[in-house]
Amino acid sequence: MPGLVISFLLTTLVFAWPVASQVAAAAAYAPTLTPCPPGTSLVRHAGTGPAQSVSTAEAAYISSRRSQVLPSAWAAYLANVQANLNASHAASLPSYVSDILSGSNGSYPGFGIATSGGGYRAAIVGAGVLNALDGRNTSSAAAGTGGLLQSATYLAGLSGGSWLVTSLAQANFPTLPDLIFGPSNTSSDAFGGWLAQLSFATPSSDAVLESAYVDEVIAEVSGKLDAGFPVSVTDVWARVLSRHFVNGTSADNFFDPLPTHGAGITFSSISGVPTFASRTQPFPIIVADSLSPNGNDSAYFQGAYVPLTNPVYEFNVYEMGSFDPTLAAFTPMEYLGSPGNSVCATGFDQACFMTATSSNVFNSVNLTELLPPALDPILTFLADLSDNGTTLDGVDTARYPNPFYGVQPRTFIDSNETVLSLVDGGDDGVATPYMPLLAKARGIDVILAIDAAADTDDNWAAGVSLMAMQDRVSYYPTTYSFPPVPTSTSVMLSQNLTKRPTFFGCNSSLESSEPLIIYIANGGPPLDLPPLTNTSTLQLAYPADQIDGMLSESFDFATQGIPNGRRALPVQWLTVHETYLEFRGVEFANSAWKDIAGASPDELYDMYHIWC
Repeated sequence: MPGLVISFLLTTLVFAWPVASQVAAAAAYAPTLTPCPPGTSLVRHAGTGPAQSVSTAEAAYISSRRSQVLPSAWAAYLANVQANLNASHAASLPSYVSDILSGSNGSYPGFGIATSGGGYRAAIVGAGVLNALDGRNTSSAAAGTGGLLQSATYLAGLSGGSWLVTSLAQANFPTLPDLIFGPSNTSSDAFGGWLAQLSFATPSSDAVLESAYVDEVIAEVSGKLDAGFPVSVTDVWARVLSRHFVNGTSADNFFDPLPTHGAGITFSSISGVPTFASRTQPFPIIVADSLSPNGNDSAYFQGAYVPLTNPVYEFNVYEMGSFDPTLAAFTPMEYLGSPGNSVCATGFDQACFMTATSSNVFNSVNLTELLPPALDPILTFLADLSDNGTTLDGVDTARYPNPFYGVQPRTFIDSNETVLSLVDGGDDGVATPYMPLLAKARGIDVILAIDAAADTDDNWAAGVSLMAMQDRVSYYPTTYSFPPVPTSTSVMLSQNLTKRPTFFGCNSSLESSEPLIIYIANGGPPLDLPPLTNTSTLQLAYPADQIDGMLSESFDFATQGIPNGRRALPVQWLTVHETYLEFRGVEFANSAWKDIAGASPDELYDMYHIWC
């Protein structure tokens, strides 16, 4: 049988390593099938419109976070804002800001953060901005932005942003420097940092060591294949990423075949991470797009690889699925990959496989640019011979047994497909994960969007994802709402909207349900500094000093304000944020905006007409 031939190939490739090491990692990565627990439902219908809902577990998490964590988080943020305004002799905060952030009206702002794709560049830039929002960072606190990360209800990532979000969540929400560079003291099964100095493609200059590493990575997929699950290049990519973004790998054991290198750590197991169990970290979500033979060929955005109307899937700690009205269904993350008929799979939701799915760009670039050259013939052989759902048409996609087979047959384009083909979350042109934060059941008022996509020839963001998102929402106007944004990159660039924090949606009405977008783009170096953050998406390794420079520059453009002549305005957008929540949809001419105590006419103009 072809499957047995492949299994034989994969196992014989690793003759250089002890058998025990092959078995341990391969077994830990392989899903297992068992009878479903009594009462298990493998499909939850999420509803649409006013009936839309999140899972019971997610609702409980958010409720606990709002009651137990957000009061002190918003209070700490408010104190940092006031201290910054006092230090800069700026206008004091109006009383309603304190009312909003103290929850005196019975609730706290629904605040989410979305961090974009763009490979390591996006992961590093996203980390730099999150560091600027982290209340544990004294520089962020002094800048008046520290505490926003702790105040966020949700944190969504896509592609390179999914590396950041997943590693942060499963590593127990460390500070950003510790996440990237690793803590000073760590155990062998803890998180050892991103190890970005070791390339995804060629981590060693020693040919023998690297060959053995490649063999080991491939062998780790064999158990999943033997168990009868579809595999593809994304599984090999997952095992590469696992050594960088999942617990269990350090610089000392990177090439050691004995550790499982994150195999067996599932996305659903994040529920047991202490900072998740205590509701200390924002609720993590990552995003992937779907390829389908049944897609709408007239719904592509500006040469993107996936139609805008193809379902966008999200992965969270409790569920995988889509709020798109054509599907509006979810499956338990713990049992992702289940064949049904009272049989449940466990272990399919490997954290590394989820991030590999979200960052699976193999359908749009040459595989050999991202993976060791030795893998190419092996992967082609795998594609040719596999009899379990992976063919040449699917080798470049992440393969998921379809949990929604037979669901919504009139509207769900893959209702009759036994396997879902998932790809990079930005392949439809929306490279920032807005979608999960637009679900009305989540009640998000404000989205801080970090855009580090390479929209220009020199790898700067130009707002393409904003425009693609606006187009996608137009297909589902009763399900999602998004504020008006410019329709061309020329407007974004000519008005410098990518070179300072920009607000979209200041005039949106409460009835529109449009969130305010605080848009922070990697659109150019801050304050006339030399450019450091416009690196190529295909740069696969970064030395520590380069990362340091990028983190510093990301911090600067997140906190610099707007250059005005030769000065930068204070970080007044913090006040605009809360003024928006209080006077949503009120025109600037209305006296409500002029209630900002002590603000001069020029400052009022800056705070509305420039930021918004």
